Amino acid sequence: MTPRIAVVRRALGSCGLLLALAARPVLAQDAARMDEARDVLRQLVETYGVSGHEEAVRALVIRLLPPWTSPTVDSAGNVIVRFGHGAPLAVFVAHLDEIGFEVTRIREDGRLELRTRGGFYPSLFEGEPALVHTATGPVPGVFAVRDSAGTAARRTPPALRADVGARTRAAAEALGIREGDAVTMPKAYVSLARTLATGRSFDDRVGCAAQILALRHLDPRAVRREAIVIFSVREETGLEGARYAARVLAPEHPVRVHAVDTFVSSATPLDPQSFAVAPLGMGVVARAVDNGSVTPPLLVDSLRALARERHIPLQVGTTNGGNDGSVFTRWGVPDVPIGWPGLASHSPAEVLDLRDLLSLSDLIQAIVERW
Repeated sequence: MTPRIAVVRRALGSCGLLLALAARPVLAQDAARMDEARDVLRQLVETYGVSGHEEAVRALVIRLLPPWTSPTVDSAGNVIVRFGHGAPLAVFVAHLDEIGFEVTRIREDGRLELRTRGGFYPSLFEGEPALVHTATGPVPGVFAVRDSAGTAARRTPPALRADVGARTRAAAEALGIREGDAVTMPKAYVSLARTLATGRSFDDRVGCAAQILALRHLDPRAVRREAIVIFSVREETGLEGARYAARVLAPEHPVRVHAVDTFVSSATPLDPQSFAVAPLGMGVVARAVDNGSVTPPLLVDSLRALARERHIPLQVGTTNGGNDGSVFTRWGVPDVPIGWPGLASHSPAEVLDLRDLLSLSDLIQAIVERW
C-alpha cells in the first residue's frame, strides 16, 4: 500500500506506549497458535522481495501453504489458491512485495544510482546499511548520505545512491551487480515485549501470513462456496498483480473482494486521535474508507455481525492509502478490505501485535466458512 508514513520516532513513541500495548493478557491455550503465527511471519519477513522481484517470497508462500491446497502461478506472477464449490465467489488478496529500490545505473565511480519501488520517505534509509540483490547473491553496501547544500533551492533533495565500496564501474560489475538489481536495507524479525514485534516489510507479509494461517486451519470439505486466495505481486508499484487478477476473474462475477493489508494506525502519542485510530492488540480492522475505496455500510455491518458470532475482536476505521481490492470495483465487485493495525508503515521499524494477526486470520477463516 502507499499509506501516510510516520517516522520511526513517532511510531514507537515511548517505551511506555509499548509496555501499555503489551499489557493485555495472553491466554495459555493461545500459546501454540502464537508460536505458529510468529514462525510463519518471521520466515516471510526475513525473505526479500522488492516489487518486481518477488520470486523468493512466492516460493516460500507456496512451501508454507497446507498440503491440501493446489497453488498455481498466473501470468502476472500471482500465487492463486482456489477451493470450494458454488456461488457466490469470494476473493481474498494480500501482496507479496515490499518497498525498496532498483539499480538504474552503475556510475563510473562505482556508485549505484537508484529508483524507488513503492512510496516512502527515502530519508529513513539515508546513511543506513544496504543490500544489493544480485543473481549470485546479496552484496552489502550503504545508502550514501546526500549532499543537502542547495536543497532549499531545489525544493527536494537528490535521489539516494548506494555505495558498495567499489571505486570503478568495472569493480562494481565484478561483484555481480547489474542494472535492474533490487536494493533493500537488511532486515530481521524482532520480538518485543510479550506479543509485539518489529521489523521491515510487515506490509504486507502480515497479510500473507494471515491468509496462510487461515488456510491451514480451515477444513476445505466444510466450505459451502467457492473462494480464491491470491498472493499478489507489484502492489507497491501500482496494484499491478491485483489489476491483472481482477480482469481475469471479472467474467466469474465475484460477490466481493477482501484486500488483506495494513491499516495504518494513528495510535501513537504524537498523532492526532481524530483519524485512523486503531490500537494495537485490539483486533482486526475493517477499513471503511481509504483513499482508494469505500466499503458499502451493509457489508461493514455484516462483518461486525460475523465477528460477534465468532467472538473475533473487530475494529472499524478510516485511514489513508489504497489497497489491492480497489481495482476490482471497476468490474462491479465490492471492495471489503480487512487488515491489521500497524505502526510506522513503510519504515525500517514497523510494529504489530501478533494477537491482531491471529484475529485477522480468524476473520478470513470465518468469512470463508460462514459469510
